[in-house]
Amino acid sequence: MDTVKLKLIYPKWNKLPGQTTFNLPPHGPVAFAATLPEYVDISFTDENVEAIDFDEECDLVALSMMLTTQVKRGWAIADEYHKRGKKVIAGGISTMLHAEEMVNHVDSVFLGESEGRSEQVIIDWKNGCLKKIYNYMGNQPPIESVGPCRRDLYKRELYNHKGVQMVDLFHASRGCRFSCYPCAVSYLGGRKFRPRPIDKVVEDMASIDNNRLFIVDNSLAQDKQWEMELFKAIAPLKKKWISHTIEDDPEVLDLAAKAGAWYVYQAVYDTSEYIKERVKRYHDYGIGVEGTILLGLDNQTVDDCKRLIDFLGEIDLDLAEFTVMTPFPHTKAYDDLLRQGRIFDFDWNHYNAGQVVFQPKLMTPEQLQDVYDYAWKSFYAAETQESKMFRLFCNVALREMEEGTYRPRNRKLANKSFGRDVDRSKRNVNLRPE
Repeated sequence: MDTVKLKLIYPKWNKLPGQTTFNLPPHGPVAFAATLPEYVDISFTDENVEAIDFDEECDLVALSMMLTTQVKRGWAIADEYHKRGKKVIAGGISTMLHAEEMVNHVDSVFLGESEGRSEQVIIDWKNGCLKKIYNYMGNQPPIESVGPCRRDLYKRELYNHKGVQMVDLFHASRGCRFSCYPCAVSYLGGRKFRPRPIDKVVEDMASIDNNRLFIVDNSLAQDKQWEMELFKAIAPLKKKWISHTIEDDPEVLDLAAKAGAWYVYQAVYDTSEYIKERVKRYHDYGIGVEGTILLGLDNQTVDDCKRLIDFLGEIDLDLAEFTVMTPFPHTKAYDDLLRQGRIFDFDWNHYNAGQVVFQPKLMTPEQLQDVYDYAWKSFYAAETQESKMFRLFCNVALREMEEGTYRPRNRKLANKSFGRDVDRSKRNVNLRPE
């Protein structure tokens, strides 16, 4: 088969207001790239860290998009390539959520997981019969077919801050048996938890040239036995990792700590004693906690939100991330709010989870926006986000030093932050720079 030059692009996106900007190497594009045949020569551009060279030679263009805020930029990129006579295909989470609109802007949309399916798209394109839609939603490939990502496509120096390499994203499972109100995961990947074979996970994780990872599974707390076996298996790798929620069980937490758990994202929905004890249990095992706080639910007043925000100071969170309830398409939240006529903004650029796009039930949109701003300012009033992150970084670096796995920063990149020059006269500990 003749070589096909594919330009793979991850469009830039509007970051969450209030949060300092940082750039992690995206997972979706390199997971897709791994499913393509060897005769496809891939050139990858992450527009969040470098500009797109629209005149670079290529045969075909592929857009990989995860977030709703990337959608309109993806359309604009497709327009530029269409002017140059190039065909554009689109895939990824936000393509699946916005497929009805996406088909009007690109030549082909790919819906679903691409293992064992992507080569047919290339063959159809070569034969001049590219389909408008390749729909594999609800028809997942065998989980055993998921292999290592094409991380060789990353320009590593662009995911580095002052010599410190950013974490690599990694997944040990797909699917989620939970169905949270504002979440689209059950629509995207089904309600069935699909864990990868543990030996494959270990092999894949060991091959990553990074001692810090972000396990991006929707939740590790879906199959306790698998979760425990996973932690036992990856412990010898001595990697340090971030994840979403871990099972609230002493044995599981102990195994997670021994396996390298650095910190977890833990949802904080109320001011209960359970939440306070939950955070304490993580800390008892040396695991940090970044609270994720969703504001604007139908049962929340302004006072409720402020009470929740103030409560965070009592539970010793290491970090906190605040979002406003956002009705993403194909979620229960979207269906309910659309039916009730409460969504007033359909500009997808505003769907960054930090801008109010709907009418809350017990407050005005302006009040919810003010509460959101108050949350960020209040939580980080005594200590900046950068300083809190630096303490977490120091904690993991000390653990690595004790274990002999610490990697000194790359001094050749000490004056660079995500590919840009930094002013060394401004002394700070900012690991997530603006």
